[in-house]
Amino acid sequence: MKRTQSTLSPLRSRLALAAVLVALPLVTVALDRAYVVYIYSLLMVYSVACVGLNILTGFTGQISIGHAGFMAVSAYASAILTGRFGVPFAASLVLSSGLAAVLGLALGVPALRLRGHYLAICTLGFGVAVSQLSAVWEKLTGGYQGMKVPAASILGFRFDTDLKFYFLALAVAWLMIEAAMNIIRSRPGRALMAVRDSEVAAQAMGVNLAKYKVASFSISAFYAGVAGVLYAHLVKYVSPFDFNLSVSMTLLASIVVGGLGSIEGSILGAVFMTLLPHLFSRVKNLPLVLAGLSIVLVVLFLPYGLVSLPRIIRFALARRRMKKSGHASA
Repeated sequence: MKRTQSTLSPLRSRLALAAVLVALPLVTVALDRAYVVYIYSLLMVYSVACVGLNILTGFTGQISIGHAGFMAVSAYASAILTGRFGVPFAASLVLSSGLAAVLGLALGVPALRLRGHYLAICTLGFGVAVSQLSAVWEKLTGGYQGMKVPAASILGFRFDTDLKFYFLALAVAWLMIEAAMNIIRSRPGRALMAVRDSEVAAQAMGVNLAKYKVASFSISAFYAGVAGVLYAHLVKYVSPFDFNLSVSMTLLASIVVGGLGSIEGSILGAVFMTLLPHLFSRVKNLPLVLAGLSIVLVVLFLPYGLVSLPRIIRFALARRRMKKSGHASA
């Protein structure tokens, strides 16, 4: 009976979370705050991107500060496929994200010889190169003027409003996050963490370092690709300014603040770093100051990220109760 309850508990929590995520935008629209629904969709987009980056950085130990490049490639690819060639959105999502995954694979192979800050510089170069290429290749990308992106459509149903698109983004994000959790719990996921903890020990256990490092790059790039496609069809416009270095740095900061090596931390960090600019947008430069201060405070006092805060609070309360019981018995 206990086993049945333990298996039902995660299911119930997921159903409760799904109910909240479905009801939240409906309540927001009813309160005449339609723009906030757009922000909810942004949360879904960046949650997918951060989960993918955490698979690479948090679970495999490979730093990337060029992930906006993968988002840019897939965003432009989807804009071209759907806008110029009339490819259905679902097919464009798969093809464009697949292109990002192939580029991740191509980048992951030479990156095998790099570690630490050398790898970070390599990924930085990739991100900057993609941004510059999208700016100068005017015939393909529209250059600095960018290009329009048609509304997403599946089986004739158009996701042409913020509310409609939110549910599409929610469904895609939910599937991607569930897939990431299954990957991490599986044998390949444990191999990725073994590579992160000790390459020597992982190799001694028979883990193919090259295979798993390159695979993590490709998987992470695929997630960034999905996020890029969602972003393009949410905003309905793409330009080189949408995927610059600051986006890559924000993604990295999000997983550090939320918690490296944690899917939940990825989502928490994405929510925190996405909401911060919108909550304090009326004060110039304040969001940047708060973001920088948050990163410093988390690194100093919460090295495992915001996701570890509930555990720390529970431990502190338990310790306090033990002290009280000790004084009472004395």
